[in-house]
Amino acid sequence: MNFIGYRTVKTVIGAVIAMYLAMTLGLQYATAAGIITILSLQSTRMQSIRIASKMIGAFLLALLLSISLFKLLGYTPLVFGLFLLIFIPLSVLCKVQEGIVVSAVLITHLLVEKNTEITFILSEISLMAIGVIVALLLNLYMPSFENKIKEQKDVIEKTIKQILLDMSSSLREQVVSIKEEEMFNLLEVRLKQGREMAYKNFNNGFSSNNSDHTNYMDIRAQQLHCLQKMRKYFERLSITYKQTILIADFTIEIAHSIQDNDTAEQRLEDLSKLRKSFTTMELPQNREEFENRGMLYQFLNDMEEFLLLAVILK
Repeated sequence: MNFIGYRTVKTVIGAVIAMYLAMTLGLQYATAAGIITILSLQSTRMQSIRIASKMIGAFLLALLLSISLFKLLGYTPLVFGLFLLIFIPLSVLCKVQEGIVVSAVLITHLLVEKNTEITFILSEISLMAIGVIVALLLNLYMPSFENKIKEQKDVIEKTIKQILLDMSSSLREQVVSIKEEEMFNLLEVRLKQGREMAYKNFNNGFSSNNSDHTNYMDIRAQQLHCLQKMRKYFERLSITYKQTILIADFTIEIAHSIQDNDTAEQRLEDLSKLRKSFTTMELPQNREEFENRGMLYQFLNDMEEFLLLAVILK
């Protein structure tokens, strides 16, 4: 039964409740209410509200158009085809195309019954209302991703820390970690999963922390981009200098403070001091040293961008 998720169960319950309500009220085509509920149930509250509003908008448009056409031209498949020919482009123009299928199905009831009397129209409106209301009520319950997001954050921060520690070792030893690709892939996957959870939580409106979670994931994604730029320099670095050791030591400090963003501003000051100290050191003696030194400075610039993003997380 593990393959049956809460959304599946909720969809089944919602469809059954909607059909029973429609039957209890004596509405014709009661099964349509269940279908409307199924289509209205989305993965987040905001999505359900958006879909429901568009379905209602499309249905009202369909009613106005179909009633006019049926009364003027009769209840024939050809007139229904004319209705679709006009209705579909209008729905797209009004940006309510998500309600095209449901509306078309409900309008076929008018066609089959050859009835556009107010009582029958109210019956069709009731089907739409029942289906939508049941879906929205069921979507008042949505699972919170708070704990899972916290787990993702923990893995993300530990992975970033390990990547920075590996970078420090690479600067000292000129040897790239054999797990480098694995760590970057893990970070990318975790960030993708974390962002999906954070945005679902945001759209469900569970707490004031929701926007903090989305901001966190977005900023960490930008930091991943910084790390990806930083790793490229190791392909061309070939000699270890005094500056290399200093930057390696500084990278270790950043790694150990990755879970404490309150220190980011202090690390930026340390970086500024480190950069100034380089100006007092001996100039490069040859082209190779000049190129390597230049790449170290670029590495430091990207580290600065990484820390500036960390300040935002504070």
